[in-house]
Amino acid sequence: MNRARRAVVGAVSTTTVSVLPVFLTAGLTVQISAELGFDPAGLGLVVALYFAVSAFASLPCGRLVERYGAGPTSRIAVVGAAVVMAAVALFARSYAGLVLILVSSSWCNVLGQLSANLTLSRYAPAGRMGLSFGVKQAAIPLATLLAGLAVPAVALTVGWRWAFVIGAGVALAALPVAPRDTAGREPTPRTPGERATGALSVIAVAAGLAAASSSTLGIFLVASAVDQGVDAATAGLTLTLGSLVGLTMRLAHGWAADRRSGAHVAVVSGSLVLGAGGLALLAVPGVPTLVIGTVLGFGLGWAWPGLLQFAVVRLNPSAPAAATSIVQVGVYGGGFLGPVGFGFLATHLSFATAWLVGAGTMLVAAVLMVVGRQMLVAHRAARETPAPA
Repeated sequence: MNRARRAVVGAVSTTTVSVLPVFLTAGLTVQISAELGFDPAGLGLVVALYFAVSAFASLPCGRLVERYGAGPTSRIAVVGAAVVMAAVALFARSYAGLVLILVSSSWCNVLGQLSANLTLSRYAPAGRMGLSFGVKQAAIPLATLLAGLAVPAVALTVGWRWAFVIGAGVALAALPVAPRDTAGREPTPRTPGERATGALSVIAVAAGLAAASSSTLGIFLVASAVDQGVDAATAGLTLTLGSLVGLTMRLAHGWAADRRSGAHVAVVSGSLVLGAGGLALLAVPGVPTLVIGTVLGFGLGWAWPGLLQFAVVRLNPSAPAAATSIVQVGVYGGGFLGPVGFGFLATHLSFATAWLVGAGTMLVAAVLMVVGRQMLVAHRAARETPAPA
């Protein structure tokens, strides 16, 4: 296997297994909550705390990945994820235990994501970097797909704990293909203003709002569908369908990005507008609206992360992990606020209200993406224009 191909395989495997614990928990929430006793607000809280800790860990983890390289950090993330899933299967005997295990392990996801970004920025071919990031981000819906399949295949047959045991085995099986790069590097000196921190911060806020809405798809879709009268097996299979569509669209976004000269952030904004329509459809009971809303929500409303990370890496090739960690702070912050807000609205009002609020939030995110893009364009123009003598 050549270096470029191994980089992509390693990035995908690391990303998939490092995020699997939280999405496996979300996909199996009906079975887990029946045993441990918590409602949608409880699910929202555990996922929210998971991403809150991830937000705080993002910048330090970015510096660690830049310093020590993708090889050691990715392996730590993979082993950590395996330990977490085994711990959930063995020791999560109460809601508090589940929260403690998941929250204390959130750094595994952060480290895995950023080490994968560094791997691709170093070894993915320039003409295929967009596709490489699309493949890497397809690992997120792949994790959701595995969670959806676990409902009828494992949770409804031998029990949800065995799904986590299998997940731990999958994580360990991914260890041999994790990135082997061991070369870290010291931070590269920069001139003031080289990194468009202001624009990246606005985009991070937009990404946070988008993530607040889109992350609820993988977390609450099954519980919402069951609440609207859909049986658990159909709901799980619908989640699997959405994951497949999201996976395909992330690849398509990456493929198209390699054939464009720019405007990647604008494409992200357009995808969010259409994805908001999908979330709104999920507020309408019925299998047809469930399927269409899931396809639009996953295919457009949650297919943008790889394209956005690709754009950020292109802007900051000297420190890709550190730069993407800025945007990831917003993404993880949204992952904190979204489940808390959605779970609260679903518990005290209805799932329909929660989906409609999510759709509105996603529209606001689309607008802020446009603002951030304009700031990036202005920043680039200012750097390219010689200062007056």
